[in-house]
Amino acid sequence: MEPHLLGLLGLLLCGTRVLAGYPIWWSLALGQQYTSLGSQPLLCGSIPGLVPKQLRFCRNYIEIMPSVAEGVKLGIQECQHQFRGRRWNCTTIDDSLAIFGPVLDKATRESAFVHAIASAGVAFAVTRSCAEGTSTICGCDSHHKGPPGEGWKWGGCSEDADFGVLVSREFADARENRPDARSAMNKHNNEAGRTTILDHMHLKCKCHGLSGSCEVKTCWWAQPDFRAIGDFLKDKYDSASEMVVEKHRESRGWVETLRAKYALFKPPTERDLVYYENSPNFCEPNPETGSFGTRDRTCNVTSHGIDGCDLLCCGRGHNTRTEKRKEKCHCIFHWCCYVSCQECVRVYDVHTCK
Repeated sequence: MEPHLLGLLGLLLCGTRVLAGYPIWWSLALGQQYTSLGSQPLLCGSIPGLVPKQLRFCRNYIEIMPSVAEGVKLGIQECQHQFRGRRWNCTTIDDSLAIFGPVLDKATRESAFVHAIASAGVAFAVTRSCAEGTSTICGCDSHHKGPPGEGWKWGGCSEDADFGVLVSREFADARENRPDARSAMNKHNNEAGRTTILDHMHLKCKCHGLSGSCEVKTCWWAQPDFRAIGDFLKDKYDSASEMVVEKHRESRGWVETLRAKYALFKPPTERDLVYYENSPNFCEPNPETGSFGTRDRTCNVTSHGIDGCDLLCCGRGHNTRTEKRKEKCHCIFHWCCYVSCQECVRVYDVHTCK
């Protein structure tokens, strides 16, 4: 099943049960609402699933809401890249408020990763938007410069990741105020995603001088490519800590907290992802779990990993067909200055799960 499905499947899989604690405001990143962001004013009241605190935030800081939506979309795209060869490939559903279907209904590793990457995406996109000058309420970072190093000086626009993280925390965490284990898990994983942005900030420099020499070098704080954030959080997904739920009696009533399941292992830090329910195997379609199965998925016949035909197809075997593709070939560089190519037809074997 491809990562982007028709709305009919969304209606089939997503009932009201799923939406109860679902961050359905993520749907702002898909469909008509997203495509119209740059062409018409955003109405905060039209965004589905906002809690009162998010609605107030939206109305007070309306000009950065397109960046919030862009951040969620960035997170979804990175999720689909990271899981492109796995049984669950971060499928989203058109025309549905629960854009991932019932998959996020459970407190699994997949839920942990999606919350982390979406929160990181919001922080990343807002930070980048501020540095590009598209918002009047934020700009470049002037607080973390310090003295310059040897052979370089401060210049350019340092990205204010602290502001982006603040926006993500205030907006994404606004609904995670329930005294239950799922809210605690979501809040922890949201923060893990945002912390990854801060941990990966680095100096970016540009040389100045005659003939490309580096007589003078100016530097500024910059975010990494978002792919680096996705790679890091994917590693955290693979090593996520399993937790157990504990109940405590407090003045406000019963409160659920999380504790590491295995005392022999190192307890999770604020940079680790946590979960407390096991994932389905995603081999067969299952409306209850949101699994679309892996039938007809393309697999790698030479791989022994999860993207290989043995594991991805769950032991059902695979089909092979030939596919002709037109490609550029025999390219020649002509002085000066263009490249001419011929067009070749090549035949490839394509393997899909039974």
